Amino acid sequence: MSPRSPKGELIADRYRIEDRLGSGGMSSVFRATDTILERTVAVKILAEHLSDDDRFVARFRREALAVAKLVHPNIVQVYDTGNDHGQYYIVMEYVRGRSGAQLLQAEGKLDPETTVEIGVQACAGLDYAHRHGIIHRDVKPGNLMIIGGPAGGGDMTVKITDFGIARASEQSRITQVGSVVGTAAYLAPEQARGDEATPSSDVYSLGVVLYQFLTGRLPYEGASLAELAVRQQSEQPLPPSSYNDAVPEAVGDAVLVALESDPSRRFAGAGELADALRRGLTGESPAGTAATRILGDDTPTAPTRHMPRTRSQRRPQRRPVPPRQPAPVSE
Repeated sequence: MSPRSPKGELIADRYRIEDRLGSGGMSSVFRATDTILERTVAVKILAEHLSDDDRFVARFRREALAVAKLVHPNIVQVYDTGNDHGQYYIVMEYVRGRSGAQLLQAEGKLDPETTVEIGVQACAGLDYAHRHGIIHRDVKPGNLMIIGGPAGGGDMTVKITDFGIARASEQSRITQVGSVVGTAAYLAPEQARGDEATPSSDVYSLGVVLYQFLTGRLPYEGASLAELAVRQQSEQPLPPSSYNDAVPEAVGDAVLVALESDPSRRFAGAGELADALRRGLTGESPAGTAATRILGDDTPTAPTRHMPRTRSQRRPQRRPVPPRQPAPVSE
């Protein structure tokens, strides 16, 4: 198979390439036709430098098989994976919609109701994956596909994509020179330190995405991974309502809890973030969710470990800065 994969070329003697949907440093995605089942699919073809990495390939194949077992309305379904003449590919459900990155580029920011709906559905997909032992590790706007709603009217469906290469590419993704700043903005602090990712890490990353949807900017920015890490540890983002007065305070509070640098102070899981977002639209503080969680925990340190900070307890906030151009989004 040629690197350009021209229209009409067959992958694995089955998937006929129609056109290119997108490309990045790690892969290219094509719309294709499954000639056996006669349906439209998306085919992700890994970049050549990854296909030549035996260690990466082994992890990729293992993870792709695990992700193929995830069947949920808020996760892009993986149908098949394989190797065609030395190039590895994943065959996935074809989603007719736009990514969160495309929406940000087109709209600048989203209204609170749309943001909450995207967040709740993304949480449902993440919670399902977490309960099946799979952590995404790379939640960002480009990995949320949105059908309907702001992308096309009518009912909205959100689907998370790229579970298949998130773990396999973890070390390569962090160390690749050209991709550090764009991707690191969504990494939880513990991931940036090289610690093992947990469900709470995905909660943090989704918190960054939601903050960006609400404000059109990232909660933390830095010219390097080190500068970003320092800001995550020493600064508290301004409430989203500081940049968008349409954001209910309680919704902003829920996002700020998801963005706590200490994993023990975040929501324990994606389901709790979803609940806090829903409550936030009615004006109910996320503290109610945490208090409910604490009542069911018999350990003496539960309040210290789980209770989100109130506004008076949070780290000193940065002084507001003049509005800037919308933050870049990672595809």
